[in-house]
Amino acid sequence: MATLLRMPEVAAGATEAVLSEWLVEENTPFTAGDPIVTLETDKALVEVAAEADAVILRTLVAGGTTVEVGSPMALLGDANETGEDVDRLLAELGAAAPAADPPASGDAASPAAASAPASNGPLVVDWGTGQRVFMSPLARRMLKEAGLTSDHVTGSGPNGRIVRKDVERAIDAARVAASAPAPVPVPVAVPEPAPAPAPAPVAAAPAVPAVPQTGAGYHDVPHTRLRRAVSTRLTTAKQTIPHFYLKRTARIDELLALRVQLNSVSPRKISVNDLVLRAVAVAHRTVPEANVIWTDDAVRQFDTVDIAVAIASERGLVTPVLRDVEGMAPSEIARRVKEFAHSADAGALRQSDLEGGSVTVTNLGMYGVEEFSAIINPPHSAILAVGAGRKAPVAADDGSVQVATQMALVVSVDHRAIDGALAAKWMGALVAALEEPLRLVA
Repeated sequence: MATLLRMPEVAAGATEAVLSEWLVEENTPFTAGDPIVTLETDKALVEVAAEADAVILRTLVAGGTTVEVGSPMALLGDANETGEDVDRLLAELGAAAPAADPPASGDAASPAAASAPASNGPLVVDWGTGQRVFMSPLARRMLKEAGLTSDHVTGSGPNGRIVRKDVERAIDAARVAASAPAPVPVPVAVPEPAPAPAPAPVAAAPAVPAVPQTGAGYHDVPHTRLRRAVSTRLTTAKQTIPHFYLKRTARIDELLALRVQLNSVSPRKISVNDLVLRAVAVAHRTVPEANVIWTDDAVRQFDTVDIAVAIASERGLVTPVLRDVEGMAPSEIARRVKEFAHSADAGALRQSDLEGGSVTVTNLGMYGVEEFSAIINPPHSAILAVGAGRKAPVAADDGSVQVATQMALVVSVDHRAIDGALAAKWMGALVAALEEPLRLVA
């Protein structure tokens, strides 16, 4: 029996996602559990698996299209339905091809457009030419918001389909054209009038300031989906999570010496941040009451230590989660973080890579930042901000002054889940692990 495959809610609170790629071709049978389509959320790629044996009778959405949650993406059926009238099946399910917009002038559509068959994707009709124009819903919305029409755009998708990048190019071209200086008129010689009597002197009128041209001196960079998602998420976190902050300074000379020793035998380079991640895992094992998150019904305590690491990818900020860090060697942590960084740059992170954990580690020390505080990444209960290691004079127990390498640590804590004394205890365990780094390899 034919059914519609609809866009699932692939991430909590998501209202739409991009259909990245169909993994199964039309009229090709697949079995339950087979991945059939890849979806792109704000931060990750998600493969959707088939719930039952079936065949795709027709794809209703092309790759690269933004689709609202619940909207149909494809018509599924049994293998013996491959010869059925697909248009009839779609009509019976209430999923016929989208109707074209009515003409602005009230004229009737051309017969060719009115009799056009259903297509694989949204269809509009260019009422100036009567031709069919295919475009993604996102492209159509962007055109409307920019005040442009489809005749401003050349589609680069399949069969001339207009996709987001085509509209972005058209908007950029329109912006450049709007900001171009107007042509200077050529002066025309006119006969000089006869001299008139000199008027009586009057007070000079105040100068009227020139109205600056819109767009002069700046340009707008449109928000990416990831930037919008990060903005919404962090704004909500700052407004709804009661933050408090603790600061400690750790001496890391022995940590740096251990790193040199490890890198002499490690199959891959280990960074200071990799060792900090390992130290956070030790602190969570030492103070397991801090390995928690706040939920509406309870404080949830985890049995394993899963830590998110902030990565500034080429596409934006992402926080993939390392699993079972308490059982990882520093070299394994280094390997996983590098894999996450490559996947983030390629836009290939999975949704499962971004879920779980109770704490995030963000490090700006490599940029020379000495100290900063960070906004908690929901639903985590804490985020550790790591600064750069700096040489500084330190008073020893015997009163002498020594030069040591110090690193500032600031932890932002969700006061609903963790009290101040507990956070201080956890911070002490973290500093101990950094200053006595053999704990990290014990």
